[in-house]
Amino acid sequence: MNDLLSSISHHGYLFLAVVCFAEAVGLPLPAALAILTAGAVTAYGDLHLYFVLGVGVVAMVAGDVLLYFMGRFSGWALLGLLCRLSANPETCILRSAEYFYRRGKQTLLFAKFIPGINTMSPPLAGSMKMGLGDFLQFDSLGAIFYVGAYALAGYLFSDALRAIMRGLRSAGFAAEVIFGIGLVVYVGYRIWVYRKYRLLDVIPRIPAEELARKLTSEAAHNMLIADVRSHGYYDADSERIAGSIRIEPNNLVEEIKSLPKDQEIYLYCT
Repeated sequence: MNDLLSSISHHGYLFLAVVCFAEAVGLPLPAALAILTAGAVTAYGDLHLYFVLGVGVVAMVAGDVLLYFMGRFSGWALLGLLCRLSANPETCILRSAEYFYRRGKQTLLFAKFIPGINTMSPPLAGSMKMGLGDFLQFDSLGAIFYVGAYALAGYLFSDALRAIMRGLRSAGFAAEVIFGIGLVVYVGYRIWVYRKYRLLDVIPRIPAEELARKLTSEAAHNMLIADVRSHGYYDADSERIAGSIRIEPNNLVEEIKSLPKDQEIYLYCT
């Protein structure tokens, strides 16, 4: 916190813009902490609150627009790449798609407050062909809510933040030790979670050409093909494999109950 306050005090709006843009494009930088600290600095006249709000919002929307267009032109590929950085890629994609399915454009209003969803929402909106005008409208409002909430909190509680930083300075080595232990525990936890979900890599797969050959053979009567594409990539009029059924990916628990037990089931997604 002390280093962050010093950086914002000396480099001001540029530092804030870089951190906000970096978080918007998926880099692990603490934009919320930077905005909170910038809000606290405005209380002492080193920065102006309105400029902090403007710089933070513009930087975040700029990063979101970049991901929006990347998602629009690369489709699911970018979503898969971003989710590979998470512990559970399938959960990452389905969770983000589920938010859009249930709440639509309004997802962008609060997405920045939810880790994981904040980075996935812009490219998901682009890949689902949301209009640029609608995206800018809802994403800008979401950025205003996010930046405004943290900047205002920093401004109102500037004295408390300054007292905390003085306490950290006096704690000195003890604070560094506590931070180091916490970092080691966190890294160990992330490694454990990653190893746990590596089981997803052993899911059996079959090339499309081999499945096509099976569909024309005598084994076809004992096969069931299921379409599990997420919303935005599936609708009732979209092209799909002949004879396949639709399984709603956000309702798998109930959908699985109706599947036959005496057939080979093949799933396909985006």
